[in-house]
Amino acid sequence: MKTKVALITGGYTGEAEVSLKSSAFVHSKLNQDTYDIYPIFITQDAWYYNTIDDNRILINKEDFSLNIEARKITFDVAFIILHGSPGEDGRLQGYFDMIGLPYTSCGALTSALTMNKEYTKAIVAGIDNLFVANSVLLFTSDRSGAVEKVCSTLKLPYFVKPNAGGSSIGMSKVKDQGSLQEALNKAFDAESTGYQVIVEEFVEGREFSQGVFRNVAGELIVLPATEVRTTREFFDFEAKYSPGLTEEITPAELNDEQIHRASAIIRDVYVRLNCAGMVRVDFFLEKNTDKFYFIEINTIPGQTPQSFIPQQVRAFGMKEGDFYGELIEAALKK
Repeated sequence: MKTKVALITGGYTGEAEVSLKSSAFVHSKLNQDTYDIYPIFITQDAWYYNTIDDNRILINKEDFSLNIEARKITFDVAFIILHGSPGEDGRLQGYFDMIGLPYTSCGALTSALTMNKEYTKAIVAGIDNLFVANSVLLFTSDRSGAVEKVCSTLKLPYFVKPNAGGSSIGMSKVKDQGSLQEALNKAFDAESTGYQVIVEEFVEGREFSQGVFRNVAGELIVLPATEVRTTREFFDFEAKYSPGLTEEITPAELNDEQIHRASAIIRDVYVRLNCAGMVRVDFFLEKNTDKFYFIEINTIPGQTPQSFIPQQVRAFGMKEGDFYGELIEAALKK
């Protein structure tokens, strides 16, 4: 009998468009002989499944089931590919925990914590060979005096971004104090990103992104790193999703010592944050010092054809479908 998989997609934020592309890619790669896959769309208006003839069937939220032609369908596992809220911030995970449905991502607490960039930095600080940039966390109540607080605490240039959110939405690089207020407004006003802003000192160096996952045997597997080289000022939304703006090198050009050090750091981050399934860690390698600086962790990393994780899975010598199958089987075993 096939395993019934609810492939969770959509979402409440501007990342929904990316989520739809990610879930479509996962769907295309999963083994259809092993898994019976139902794309489940989560929107502000409804949670639903579209039948082959484009009939919308609403999810019964009491037990996350479907009723199709008088047949009740329940799921064995939820494969969460929903970027942003409510699939990446712990809300869906908490719901699935309450109804007893296994899922492929980190748990509710880890998911909620890691959506908050500054809180995450506080937890990973102290990991061997990992550094964090100086930063200021701003709340809505700080808004009127934010410019003065940042300028008195940090050195230019700055990265300004929403403290919760993804895909670099609402993010700016600030080179002079005259541009700071506009950048703060952009970050504070970004949709569904928590009304908190983090401002960090700029770290000059090479940027990398690296995936890690726990397989069905319980082993922690670090994938090859990807180096990001963009023609943009930084790796913003356009650079991430517009072809031709970014060069991505997988596997990254790192020496053996750097590869070993980065792998140890990423394993420690995964364990320290009590992660599950697949996650992606972004970091800088600072120019002149060779220090690794933590940027952020993504617990529902993108799975579009050009996304980092599929690139890294292929570089690791694994097929994407086998990789996604490992995540499902690990979730079922857990």
